Amino acid sequence: MWPVPVSLVGKDNVTSTAAITGSRLELVDICKSYPSVVANDHIRLRVAPGEIHAVLGENGAGKSTLMKIIFGAVKPDSGQMRWNGQTVQISSPQAARKLGLSMVFQHFSLFDTLTVTENIALGLEPGIDMTQLAEQIRQTGQNYGLELEPHRHVHTLSVGERQRVEIVRALLTKPQLLILDEPTSVLTPQAVQKLFVTLRKIASEGCSILYISHKLDEIRELCHSATVMRMGKVTGHCDPRQETAASLSRLMIGDTEVSHSDHGPQTTGAAKLVVQGLNLPKSHAFATALEDISFAVHAGEIVGIAGVSGNGQQELLAALSGEDRRAKAEMIRLQDKAVGHRGPAARRALKQSLVPEERLGRGAVPELSLTDNMLLSHQRAPFVRHGMIQFAHTIDAAAAIIARFRVKASGPAALARSLSGGNLQKFIVGREITREPEVFIVAQPTWGVDIGAAAQIHSEIRKLRAAGCAVLVISEELDELFSLCDRMHVIAKGRLSPSIDSAAASREQIGLWMSGLWNSEDGGNSVNAVQPAQEAERV
Repeated sequence: MWPVPVSLVGKDNVTSTAAITGSRLELVDICKSYPSVVANDHIRLRVAPGEIHAVLGENGAGKSTLMKIIFGAVKPDSGQMRWNGQTVQISSPQAARKLGLSMVFQHFSLFDTLTVTENIALGLEPGIDMTQLAEQIRQTGQNYGLELEPHRHVHTLSVGERQRVEIVRALLTKPQLLILDEPTSVLTPQAVQKLFVTLRKIASEGCSILYISHKLDEIRELCHSATVMRMGKVTGHCDPRQETAASLSRLMIGDTEVSHSDHGPQTTGAAKLVVQGLNLPKSHAFATALEDISFAVHAGEIVGIAGVSGNGQQELLAALSGEDRRAKAEMIRLQDKAVGHRGPAARRALKQSLVPEERLGRGAVPELSLTDNMLLSHQRAPFVRHGMIQFAHTIDAAAAIIARFRVKASGPAALARSLSGGNLQKFIVGREITREPEVFIVAQPTWGVDIGAAAQIHSEIRKLRAAGCAVLVISEELDELFSLCDRMHVIAKGRLSPSIDSAAASREQIGLWMSGLWNSEDGGNSVNAVQPAQEAERV
């Protein structure tokens, strides 16, 4: 059991499994509609004490809305919610936490200008000793592979590190029901298994867990039962342990077949992106310094960079995008042009497209329409002529992306914030792909995206590769990297491992490299590993 200060846990929140003979949570005919969509249509769901219950469905199926209703962040239009056998109306997240519910959202609810400790304190009872809380945060993080610096400001954290804050905040409240939305996207395979041990122990002590994930193998390994949603309705219940990944996928998306492009050998061309000896000191106290980063991406290949969040991915992406221009010009070459000191516009002009890891705020402006968001990276003819926006063309282009990438949105006028995370990701990826890039850089391409949408995004990336584009994928999803990439590197503590062919790598080896141990006998001395000097010869 993780250490929890007495002041954080109220006696009213402690209910033994034996004291509850019925369900921990029961939803009866929950309905929620928005102007353009019915998000939840007479949802019925029952979770028993100590049960790990999965909620499955495509992006836009209504899962996130339902979880927000349970947690008091959204008010249902109709229906009943029963908590430990009693009918309740949860008016706010604070009321939910008092009952014993905690939730880790896919999109985080953190204040950028506050520290980790201050953010976590906001969800707890007033009067908490901040020094004691900081120590509890540090200890909990160390115990469960979710390391955090309690006094670090949130605006300095990567997306993965922000998720750690949310998980630790939830664990500190010792909930009776824990809702987890895509909780393993920032963990190594070893840390995932450690988290599963923790979750099983929590469940064995009577805490119920609602688990939302698109990783079907995880659900089959961890969860006792599953509720499947499609188009806002419950379409079935099952025991995922008795299902295959294929049968779970069919329950989620029907019998629609998702096409997969051939992932066979490709003939590579010239180096389109070359990074040589990239050294960047920390841009702030909690940043990660980049040390002698060297790699190349050639036309017609997909290169992946794996690693646990917070090891330099954010800093490397900023340098590659042109957001951070501190690099010497020759440290980064794009299309054989020195661009280390050049900004994003100059790199776009050299046919580079980039999808950042943060969808809302960097990939898209939440309050702007999809049409207006097209202009973030399409600022030349035919979208803009003589300084004037060509709205008809921009609207048509946004509509074409919605159709091609099967984005669930009311149309080009839909606000970016109105889309589910997966659908917004499909739109952003589509926007950048339609620029017909020669270098395509994407971070976390399918984080929180359902299996059908992930396969489609992967298919489009492979099409770029087949067309001769040089593709760099920065991801914390090992399954994604193994299935998508020709070669892989690992980034750890601001250093980059040698390159290794994906077909020759193992999950265990990559997991070891994530700890920075590629110079061990199992790491950098492997005959399948390509040292930086060898790779430079290819350039």
